Amino acid sequence: MSYAVCCVPVAPVRTEPDHKAEMVSQLLFGECCIITVTEKSGWVKIVNKLDAYTGWCLLSHFQEIDDTQYYIEENNFTAGWVNEITYNGHRMWVPFGSSLTAMKNGNVFWRKNTVDYKGEVWNPLTAKKDAKAIKQLAFKFLNTTYLWGGKSVFGIDCSGYTQSVYKLLNIHLLRDAQQQATQGELVGFLQQAHCGDLAFFDDDEGRIIHVGILLNANEIIHAAGKVRVDKIDSQGIVNADTGLRTQRLRLIKRYL
Repeated sequence: MSYAVCCVPVAPVRTEPDHKAEMVSQLLFGECCIITVTEKSGWVKIVNKLDAYTGWCLLSHFQEIDDTQYYIEENNFTAGWVNEITYNGHRMWVPFGSSLTAMKNGNVFWRKNTVDYKGEVWNPLTAKKDAKAIKQLAFKFLNTTYLWGGKSVFGIDCSGYTQSVYKLLNIHLLRDAQQQATQGELVGFLQQAHCGDLAFFDDDEGRIIHVGILLNANEIIHAAGKVRVDKIDSQGIVNADTGLRTQRLRLIKRYL
């Protein structure tokens, strides 16, 4: 077992040690994990620090770090949609919400590796958790294409979207919609919803299959085809462009 940090803009997490295997999640630059298995083929099995999600990644996407660096609380994130950093003297572009692990005076040190970042920093500990802040974060992803397993502004899925927004409010959600539905406090009726509440939707078998962020009792922003704003009522989501009902409302949860 060893501690590691993602040193590429976005690292795919797959179900098997194979490029053809399903991508079920991602790690963004600066996110930490534990490597539990190392294959000779260059694949490693990891456990994500953020949500304990497991999967297979390429070892080349990670840099080993000390345990003291792994346990540092991640409270500095890149604030731009895309951000220029310098990694070991070479320029790199990383997405919104990338972690600046152990940042000191604009520099990050992972053993002998250095990251120089001069851009704007988002600190979730000092950020307000009001409707204005929630919308500021949520709309940063607007029109981002839907990508199964995605967690960045380059491509994102519904639960990756909600997890990413809430991470920047210092609230750690689990990875999948079904898991996120087990967290938070139940809101009884849509009319009682606040901006930032999460709405969950189910299929004919009653399984939670979708999640989005309520802007108010009538609008929701969610990743469906792309990150978009649609209408919502007590029955579910109505596509703002087509007028067709797309998701069936199951429950609403509050985390703030």
